[in-house]
Amino acid sequence: MQLQNRLNSIIKKVRSYHPDPDIAQLREAYEFAAAMHEGQMRKSGEPYMSHPLEVMDIIADLRLDVASLVAGLLHDTVEDTDTTVEELRERFGEDVAYLVDGVTKLSKFQFNTREEAQAENIRKMIIAMSRDLRVILVKLADRLHNMRTLKYMSPSSQERISRETMDIYSPLAHRLGLNWVKTELEDLSFRYLHTEAYYDIAEKVASKKRQRENFIREVITILQELLSENNIGGEVYGRPKNFWSIYRKMRHNQIEFEQVFDVLAFRILVDERVQCYESLGLVHNLWKPIPGRFKDYIAISKPNGYQSLHTSVIGPYQERIEIQIRTHDMHKVAEEGIAAHWLYKEGKAVPDKDDQKFAWLHRLMEEHQDHEDPMEFLESVKIDLFHDEVYVFTPDGDVLSFPAGATCVDFAFAIHSEVGAHCSGAKVNGMMVPLKTELHNGDIVEILTHKNQRPNKDWLNFVTTSRARTKIRNSVRREQRERSQELGRELLDKELKRYQTNIRAWDRAGNLAKAADLSRFNSVDDMLADIGYGKTQPDTIVEKIYPTENKKARAVENESKIGQLWDKLVHRGKTGVVLDGIEDVMVQYAKCCNPLPGDEIVGFVTRGRGLSVHTRECSRISHLERERQIAVRWANDTSVPDNARRPVSVRVYCTDKPGLLANISQAFSATGVNISQAQCVTTEDHRAVNTFEVLVQNTDQLKRAMRTIEKIKGVYKVERTTN
Repeated sequence: MQLQNRLNSIIKKVRSYHPDPDIAQLREAYEFAAAMHEGQMRKSGEPYMSHPLEVMDIIADLRLDVASLVAGLLHDTVEDTDTTVEELRERFGEDVAYLVDGVTKLSKFQFNTREEAQAENIRKMIIAMSRDLRVILVKLADRLHNMRTLKYMSPSSQERISRETMDIYSPLAHRLGLNWVKTELEDLSFRYLHTEAYYDIAEKVASKKRQRENFIREVITILQELLSENNIGGEVYGRPKNFWSIYRKMRHNQIEFEQVFDVLAFRILVDERVQCYESLGLVHNLWKPIPGRFKDYIAISKPNGYQSLHTSVIGPYQERIEIQIRTHDMHKVAEEGIAAHWLYKEGKAVPDKDDQKFAWLHRLMEEHQDHEDPMEFLESVKIDLFHDEVYVFTPDGDVLSFPAGATCVDFAFAIHSEVGAHCSGAKVNGMMVPLKTELHNGDIVEILTHKNQRPNKDWLNFVTTSRARTKIRNSVRREQRERSQELGRELLDKELKRYQTNIRAWDRAGNLAKAADLSRFNSVDDMLADIGYGKTQPDTIVEKIYPTENKKARAVENESKIGQLWDKLVHRGKTGVVLDGIEDVMVQYAKCCNPLPGDEIVGFVTRGRGLSVHTRECSRISHLERERQIAVRWANDTSVPDNARRPVSVRVYCTDKPGLLANISQAFSATGVNISQAQCVTTEDHRAVNTFEVLVQNTDQLKRAMRTIEKIKGVYKVERTTN
């Protein structure tokens, strides 16, 4: 009975804004959902149907259509009961089925990690949202009620869900202009992500509640009289800022709560746009404005359509207060966002591409096309949604918005992908500037291009927009793949020359395509790229065409003495390094870190010089192209022959006294380590720093030597060093 009364209350709310709602369908949807969820309980102990009803109520607060309300009632039926999307389509129509399907998680698919599942769910929702914005509005209603009842979940679930809400759903609500939804989601997430800080602020705000309410009433009276005296019909409201906004200001400015002066915000609502500016002038004449705190979002509205004047002033009793001035229509958009001018009234469920308020949505869809990796897509969603805006101008006077910290390269890619790909320089306010220059509000930006310019991997170090980052990554990957194909072609050609043929002859004879097919590659290019990356060895490709016994005979016959000497020099087949189970690898050991058998290592495919092996801790490996790095390991025999010991640098810190250097040398010799070079430097405080280049077989031998030296009296520290 209680649930039925709740349904009737919501239907009454729907009648208040909807001209002719299909009440019969709403009741049918309720009965269907109640039957499907019968016996199910929420963690709070309430019947499960209490949740769909509360979601429906929030959707009614958004003043949405009947299809959205029905979807709110049915949104969990596919995920949590035996109901199918097809059944919903047959019973409630295509719109409802699509909305429920868009909100439903991908629960029937298996993912490697929770993060991957989250990313794929977000991708599915964004795709559905691009066709019908009601998908995200229903999802926001669902998330808002779940956040309101989050106290019944485990602490780990509270933190995970709150983080996802803060990262994805609150920014989405902001982008859609749903200010009240955004604010409540932020404060609810804040409560579970930073519990101690939340309750600390709540207590401090509550402790001054009476004083604050008196101050708010006084300011409202002053502003109301000011408007009346100047024949401006308007309304004035005052409120404290939400807790998350206060906490963010404290953290950003590194200040305590008592130092946050403008915790109160006042709003002036007038009838006409010109009255906004008149009211602003009156306020600034009454109270001293704070420099740098005025923002005109009426002349240049936010991307989500938000319009208002913002100013901060020194009010009564020298208190800092923030004042927002807007028209009633602007306020409706500010609070209700997309729901204030819901598109279904125009027979559309998604905005046109030329609607600037939703340019971000179309950008998200472009990102979906460019990203195969769901985790990269999720990263791009977060970048696009969660930022403060900077507004800049094109030379033609068009306004573009960017995340704070955006650069000229971000601007170039926003204009067009080709402009970004070929940008070679930039002018900001008529002055030539570096491409990494950060943009500021009001900048006029012009991009210079050159046909031979290509995206640079270093640009990834400073771009901020997901569009620029995605385009640059894709371009760099294509370029690296092309280089890997060229390298693979060279390596395969070099291998074929050992058999008195070459890659061109192989291509003419059809052997390239045949080898690719036998090796289960999709194309010859894929095969060559795999060789170039070092994942496939050229001789394994040759074996697909030449039988092994013939290959060996031809190899011995055609192998020159110089070639045999080269194989000895690079220890071909005896390097001690294994790549994907293959030991026949042309290897060179990086001189920057001098890897030893026993070290954790990584391989880097060089251009024409085989495989370069580094230690995993090597500082240089992080700067090398990740796509050319491959997994390698030492062979089971983790030592090298006596005549092929590896050089390594050891530094010994000790006192400067006679005989100590001889003791160190003796310790090296006692463990079978040869010194090839030594450098000794003394300091003014009677200490010495001795650097030895020694030749060792593996890390075990080196560690034994270092432990022996550490035991010598007068030695402070022994360490292995890199160049």
